[in-house]
Amino acid sequence: MLFTVTCCENPNTRNDVLPSPSMKGKSKNQNGQTQHHNHSNVAYGITDVPPWYLCIFLGIQHYLTALGGIVAVPLILAKDLCLQHDPLTQSYLISTMFFVSGICTLLQVLLGVRLPILQGGTFAFLAPSLAMLSLPAWKCPEWTLNATQVNVSSPEFTEEWQKRIRELQGAIMVASCVQIFVGFSGLIGFLMRFIGPLTIAPTISLVALPLFDSAGNDAGIHWGISAMTIFLIVLFSQYLKNISVPVPVYGQVKKCHVSKLYLFQIFPVLLGLSISWIMCYVLTVTNVFPSAPSAYGYLARTDTKGSVLSEAPWFRIPYPGQWGLPTISLAGVFGIIAGVISSMVESVGDYYACARLVGAPPPPKHAISRGIGIEGIGCLLAGAWGTGNGTTSYSENVGALGITRVGSRVVIIAAGCVLLLMGIFGKIGAAFATIPSPVIGGMFIVMFGVITAVGISNLQYVDMNSSRNLFVFGFSIYCGLTIPNWVNKNPERIQTGILQLDQVIQVLLTTGMFVGGFLGFVLDNTIPGSQEERGLIAWNRIHEESEENLNVSDVYNFPFGIGTKFCAASWLWHIPFWPKPAHGGEAMEREHHLMEENGQISLGAREKVDTETRM
Repeated sequence: MLFTVTCCENPNTRNDVLPSPSMKGKSKNQNGQTQHHNHSNVAYGITDVPPWYLCIFLGIQHYLTALGGIVAVPLILAKDLCLQHDPLTQSYLISTMFFVSGICTLLQVLLGVRLPILQGGTFAFLAPSLAMLSLPAWKCPEWTLNATQVNVSSPEFTEEWQKRIRELQGAIMVASCVQIFVGFSGLIGFLMRFIGPLTIAPTISLVALPLFDSAGNDAGIHWGISAMTIFLIVLFSQYLKNISVPVPVYGQVKKCHVSKLYLFQIFPVLLGLSISWIMCYVLTVTNVFPSAPSAYGYLARTDTKGSVLSEAPWFRIPYPGQWGLPTISLAGVFGIIAGVISSMVESVGDYYACARLVGAPPPPKHAISRGIGIEGIGCLLAGAWGTGNGTTSYSENVGALGITRVGSRVVIIAAGCVLLLMGIFGKIGAAFATIPSPVIGGMFIVMFGVITAVGISNLQYVDMNSSRNLFVFGFSIYCGLTIPNWVNKNPERIQTGILQLDQVIQVLLTTGMFVGGFLGFVLDNTIPGSQEERGLIAWNRIHEESEENLNVSDVYNFPFGIGTKFCAASWLWHIPFWPKPAHGGEAMEREHHLMEENGQISLGAREKVDTETRM
């Protein structure tokens, strides 16, 4: 089997494709029995196991796909954590993010929803985190913003940034307990009855819209470099995505030969960053960029952070509590809870999208509950390790499944192991911490634009000719921008007489995602409108449509025989996140009929069996 068949083929062209295991339609269920499926849209199905070398290659590819988002989160937080001039600590945060993302990916694939979904840092936590750090008590001192006054090795500076990240850690860990409860209690299924497209659209859109200021500041360091980065990413991802590049490959059938790789479609962000980075290096070496720190474009030089690579250790294992004991504030907890709600809504959508792409049946309620609960545990671990962020399912990697046509969860397990290794290898985080700011700013503009569009795309299920729906969406979005802007400029106007309550209100009202999502939720559920007009019928239909090519138990049950061979007590079936036995109702009904035929069932027993059959 050629690995380029699955990782290099254009999804729009399906010619000259060698048969793969799932194309042949065979896989084994948990009992070792061969089943026949028709995965016409994937080269490897979710239960298939590709060759080991293909697993490694595609695992690295998923790591590279998630790279932009994972690296972006610590870089955005750096300024508000007073780490703008400490790239070495930034590299530690990036490495910690890699390490925790690897752990959470393995937990999700093995014990969570069990779909091939990568876990990584979430943008949903950024808005409340930045809102909390903008409180007067947590604003960075002026001297930390001046590179000439910062001594990164001094105890005073270390305490300045560590006390801020400890505050974030405590808020994330407490808020993650809410997500754990909502997931494992099965409450997420009840909440989704009231959350439709008109709630999700403003919530996700306002995750990225308020970050325009941060993206603009980074890009404004040198607009020429930023514009080049934007141009390259757009060129590769939109104009050249169907252009193949010939590459030498080796396969068992054709041995050494040349195959097609759709390079620009798979790695547009990585290629854009790399070329811009190299260009900055050339302009630095040739002294085109100014050497005076106060001159425009100075921070586009690659030697301003050059010492990071030499100072960073080759290997560094992140550990819980590495920044000290977390602290907790009421304002931070409530703000992060708003981010948790947004993250849960987005993840449920990712589960359904992923199941459709890999030819799996729609995830049952117990799998969704388990997935959300495991994401909550992931956020708890992220808080304990001190990433300054939580974890969530990565939509970018769900999209990559449609490109590679490889839906095997073994590949995602390999990707989780790659993330773990990259988190331990300290030089990797240090390398990404040296990316010039205007290159990062250009990447942010593209990524935030895509996230905003993803939120708005949920409106395709809604009747946008309805004045009701236009009002709900438009009002929610506008308030989500206006109210946080006013509160940020007038924080002294919020005075209830209780300092903790003032901070909670300020954090919530400066989180546009919470304001817009809350208004969308209230208005959508209180203003009269039909199910079809609100988009709930089309929304539910999209979530339910899928070819049930695999048995649900083979995809979503626990591994290693848990729930079937071990821990198979009937009382466990009543736990919301525990998988239900396949065809349990039919089995009890057959037993009921046999007992009736043999005359061995009493009236009391008959009532009991009827009750169990209905259950």
